[in-house]
Amino acid sequence: MRLFHFSEENNIDVFMPRPVKVASSRAPGQEWLNGPLVWAIDDWHQPMYLFPRDCPRVFVWPTASTTPEYLTAYKKMTSCRMVAHIELSWLDRLSQTTIYRYELSPDGFEDLGDAGAWVSRAPSMPLNVERIDNIEKALEKAGVELRVLPSLKTLAPLWDTSLHVSSIWLRDVLD
Repeated sequence: MRLFHFSEENNIDVFMPRPVKVASSRAPGQEWLNGPLVWAIDDWHQPMYLFPRDCPRVFVWPTASTTPEYLTAYKKMTSCRMVAHIELSWLDRLSQTTIYRYELSPDGFEDLGDAGAWVSRAPSMPLNVERIDNIEKALEKAGVELRVLPSLKTLAPLWDTSLHVSSIWLRDVLD
């Protein structure tokens, strides 16, 4: 298994556990997820972080529990394994941003069972780092179709389907 952390910083020698910048409401017993942690993403889900850090984005893909109706509809709209959506206002920044993909040892990381997210309470040193200058090309290589929309708000009906829908930084769009 491979784990990654993405950053726009190119000089991280050690990832130190730190609390999240904006605490989220957590289920009872899960409040510790707002505390000091090192966050990582698994290999399959890593395209979700091939974006500028604060770029709002929505991802859609079929899972084993996707109904035949929605699976057929998904396959009609794309041959990619995942579809990523951003707003048009982010396209220039996306094309001009360099991202660094740090690979981390899985030792000490706990699987959150949530869209490939893993956490560690201990510092983690990167095994290696890769510079990614062309995010759109990296997404394509990962089997992800990028769709650019005037507004992500139009995607609200997706949450009523049996497709998997993940969002990152969406609160910035909905405010």
